Amino acid sequence: MDFVLYLGKKFLLTVILLLGIALITFSLTKALPGDPALALVGQRASPATIAAIRKQIGADKPFLVQYVDYVKMISRGELGRSYFTRREVLDELKQKFPNTMRLALLAMALALPAGLALGFWAAMERGRPLGEALNSISIVGISVPVFFSGLLIMLFASLELKLFPPAGTGGAEFLILPAITLSLPSIATLSKVSRTSALEVMGLPFIKTARAKGISEFRVIAVHIFRNAIIPIVTVAGLDFGSYLNGAVLTETIFGWDGIGRYSVEGVMRRDYPVVLGTVLAGTVTFIVINMLVDIAYHVLDPRVRVYGR
Repeated sequence: MDFVLYLGKKFLLTVILLLGIALITFSLTKALPGDPALALVGQRASPATIAAIRKQIGADKPFLVQYVDYVKMISRGELGRSYFTRREVLDELKQKFPNTMRLALLAMALALPAGLALGFWAAMERGRPLGEALNSISIVGISVPVFFSGLLIMLFASLELKLFPPAGTGGAEFLILPAITLSLPSIATLSKVSRTSALEVMGLPFIKTARAKGISEFRVIAVHIFRNAIIPIVTVAGLDFGSYLNGAVLTETIFGWDGIGRYSVEGVMRRDYPVVLGTVLAGTVTFIVINMLVDIAYHVLDPRVRVYGR
């Protein structure tokens, strides 16, 4: 019964959040300078043609009427049609989501083990030159912007060594460079969080007791420290994966990867409001689902964490 109540509360909060996000995003898109009708037909079109286009896309209606119509549409499970392609936004998101999923899964597969290994290694080497060097590398990794690291990776691995194609969407050869670029900030963040969490657990009395009992160092790290340090790591990994699934805007744009992130940028540049609104709402739903999965993971990994209550 508690779990049903928990799901009910989550569903209610999700509906309220989606309505709020829809209102904010809808308001911001309408406040942007420029006319989508002009973007569709060009500056040389006659006033009659522009007026007809505005009526066709509903831009001639008052703001409140447009918003109510939009809420009615999304309540039917629709996201509207793109002004430019005239295709359903939901259909285009379904087409591009698998590409984003492939990129997200490979990036997380690279980031999670590398970040954990570097973080725990830095914790084990605390106070030593190697530990400080690993910690400094994590700070640098967090600080370097994706567009800079992505261009460097493209220049070195593609243009200089000619190992991979510089951009495009396709098989594994097109996926490697954007996945590496996308994983680098996550590796640095996970390393930093893992180090901090491991150091906190290492200072607890039960770790000293385990070592005093003669338990091997590998078992102490792999079982006692790792299991108790995993909760904040799961949080960071979940948030990173949620951002991946929303489409890593810079990464997908730099490498020409046909995913949700690049699709949203094209929508903004074209003033294609249904695309912008659709990608924002899809991203909101994605983060809500990821957060629910993280909550469930808390309960599985640590029964002391209450996922739902009375």
